[in-house]
Amino acid sequence: MYDHIGLTVKDIDASVRFYSAVLAPLGYELCSRDSTSAGLGPKDAPALWLYQSDKARPAATHIAFSADARKAVDGFHAAAIETGGRDNGPPGVRADYAPTYYAAFVIDPDGNNVEVVCNE
Repeated sequence: MYDHIGLTVKDIDASVRFYSAVLAPLGYELCSRDSTSAGLGPKDAPALWLYQSDKARPAATHIAFSADARKAVDGFHAAAIETGGRDNGPPGVRADYAPTYYAAFVIDPDGNNVEVVCNE
């Protein structure tokens, strides 16, 4: 359904470090970068865009990425904590969502709730 998503960030360098680390376990990489924006996603297909803004901080957003394996969810969460993300729900089954809904949640440097989920 979605082609790409854009998030406004206050520190582009910090956000690039954070998202490059936390999306690596999902197979995503930094595809495009300049002084005020960056695109991450599968090689040569950026789908998450980060845009530097000095304006007032926007409302926090929730974004969820799909993972092919629970190990990738675990890797995302570990990388997020190591790069300054705040835990908002450790890796585990969320049976209230679905019997196989395995996810982890973190708060990124801009206050966004970032989730990675594996439905296996």
